[in-house]
Amino acid sequence: MFATWILGGTWVPTNFRLTPPEVAYLATSSGASVHIFDDAFPEHAAAAKAENPACRLEISIPGDWETMATGPDAEKTLADVDRDHPAWFFYTSGTTGRPKAGILTHGQMEYIVCNHLCDLMPGTTEHDASLVVAPLSHGAGIHALPQIARGAVTVLMPSERLDIAEAWRLVEKHRVSNMFTVPTILTMLTRHESVDQYDHSSLRHVIYAGAPMYRADQKHALEKLGPVLVQYFGMGEVTGNITVLPSSCHSLNDDEMPVGSCGFPRTGMDVAIIDDTGAHVPPGATGEICVRGPGVFAGYHDNPEATAKATTYGWFHTGDLGHMDERGFFYITGRASDMYISGGSNVYPREVEELLLTHPAIAEACVLGMPHEKWGETGVAVVVLAPNATFDEAGVAAHIEGKLARYKHPATYVVWPELPKSGYGKVVKRDVKRLLEAS
Repeated sequence: MFATWILGGTWVPTNFRLTPPEVAYLATSSGASVHIFDDAFPEHAAAAKAENPACRLEISIPGDWETMATGPDAEKTLADVDRDHPAWFFYTSGTTGRPKAGILTHGQMEYIVCNHLCDLMPGTTEHDASLVVAPLSHGAGIHALPQIARGAVTVLMPSERLDIAEAWRLVEKHRVSNMFTVPTILTMLTRHESVDQYDHSSLRHVIYAGAPMYRADQKHALEKLGPVLVQYFGMGEVTGNITVLPSSCHSLNDDEMPVGSCGFPRTGMDVAIIDDTGAHVPPGATGEICVRGPGVFAGYHDNPEATAKATTYGWFHTGDLGHMDERGFFYITGRASDMYISGGSNVYPREVEELLLTHPAIAEACVLGMPHEKWGETGVAVVVLAPNATFDEAGVAAHIEGKLARYKHPATYVVWPELPKSGYGKVVKRDVKRLLEAS
């Protein structure tokens, strides 16, 4: 990455969990002129080479890389680039449609590094250490840059598999003070028995993002780790830089925190709830969460139509529905694309999922609308049970009765051993729907 920037190039990182065709698509759509592959991924390298005519140079790690890094031409003069020069093509996770390359510039990245240090990890120095438990191709890679800026250690897991006991051992060994993760991984970390077997008192900032965290999981993490949780809401196009809910706003007591909130605007960023006409809506009213400021990307590479659609009215449109309260805290209702209409009424699955997860037998829940002859759409809840639990549909229905309007109740429940997730730990509703349709 740094060699690319020194040469004035644009970095296009790839998640190792992607398939060869997916990697070939990234190479082709970005127009990458250099391919760098680990020897362990020959099929990915071959697919990218076959599909991407722009490739002029292939580098194999560790072989070719060691030769190039120590050869007579290894020392290069720093390229002269300005703040608006592309630094990183940050591909969307692709949970809907093909991934798009968001253009992150050098100036934007400098702002993001400063903002992360300000809002997420204040006080970080060369005496700190950070543990990587998420793919470096996306949020965790961004998170590593503030560590480098402050000279803090970055600790990598020894394998691609998440070994939870090993993660906690490394926290104790290296006195890890911060980590970036997603709610699903944070929940796995704090519900594993090893969380009680290692010393994690060095942790000051456990940062989670990528999706809202269910309140039951949030409380459990607070009980295990103490007041160290930091939530931020963001997207690749804004490099995570939309809102923050610092540790001071987290509490086990529902009355002492804005439960369900993703926080308030990040330093220097402007966040608003906007309706379909571009007008701001009053506190409490639902609209689309939009953002503007120095953390917003420069547009999508080679996709002016998508850029124009995402930036109407002078704001970046997140595609997330939500509202703001009187104090300025923001709340995510759900993705606009997740909403379904049952009998003429809008249903936001997130609200239903939150309530289902308060049932002790349910470990994970995914609700989505499926076609129905009479109502247009009705809700289907796909649930994953807690260990040793059995599913009692009548008991679950009784649990949500009176807490949720009847039209929001799932019409059907399906029990699966697991939910399909992306390489970044998010439940992929498109895949859930496809599997339901095929069953």
